Amino acid sequence: MTDRGRAWARVAAVVAPFLVAWIAGLLHDVLANTDAALVLVLVVVAAAALGDRLAGVLAALASAASFDFFLTAPVNSFAIVGREDVETAVLLLAIGIAVSEIASWGRRQQAASGRRADYLDGVARATRLAAEGSPQVPDTISRMIAEVLDLDACRYDPYSVPGATPDRPVLQRDGSITRKGHVLDVRHDGLPGMDVIELPAGHDGGCFLLTASTEVRRPSPEQILVAVTLAEQLPAAPQDTRTTRSSTRSET
Repeated sequence: MTDRGRAWARVAAVVAPFLVAWIAGLLHDVLANTDAALVLVLVVVAAAALGDRLAGVLAALASAASFDFFLTAPVNSFAIVGREDVETAVLLLAIGIAVSEIASWGRRQQAASGRRADYLDGVARATRLAAEGSPQVPDTISRMIAEVLDLDACRYDPYSVPGATPDRPVLQRDGSITRKGHVLDVRHDGLPGMDVIELPAGHDGGCFLLTASTEVRRPSPEQILVAVTLAEQLPAAPQDTRTTRSSTRSET
């Protein structure tokens, strides 16, 4: 949803309950307060489902306030005299907020499920390109890793040896990031931003060099393992290329 769409959803979440409660107040002779409260719950559900978490909470607050103003004695006042009306208003607010939280949780789970599907599609695509022997495999995998970890840059260096530069952090195959033998707390401190992170490539050596310097990134363990899996899809280079790499490393 766009920012404009969220803004309209939040406005509607505030206005709609007052409109519904006003109409219910006009029908007070044929519509009981409890029935009107159920209708307001439906308004909250709609706001939480079609908007966002804040829209649902606003709808819950507006529903409780409009129920109090239009449907409880004294009418057209925010005062409540009857105990049952107080209980109904409190329950309306509590149920509305709970519904908003449940809807927000459902959206997060759906988004997470979509990301997992995208990760699997990316690994499958990298595997397919590697099997086809496409020359674009290193660049394609680099882009995928950068996207998964939200990096500033990622490039493949066929001549880089993991751990050859002691000060550089290394992303290990188990998903941990180490520097000089010490495991870094990525969830708390984020990816190292002052140094290039080495991610060992697949069957043939070399490294993917990861850069995350412009802001703190805290990828989930799942994202890190997807990046490692992608790096492992890099196929072995032809024998003559390996010989050239070995010679280059020996000279350096």
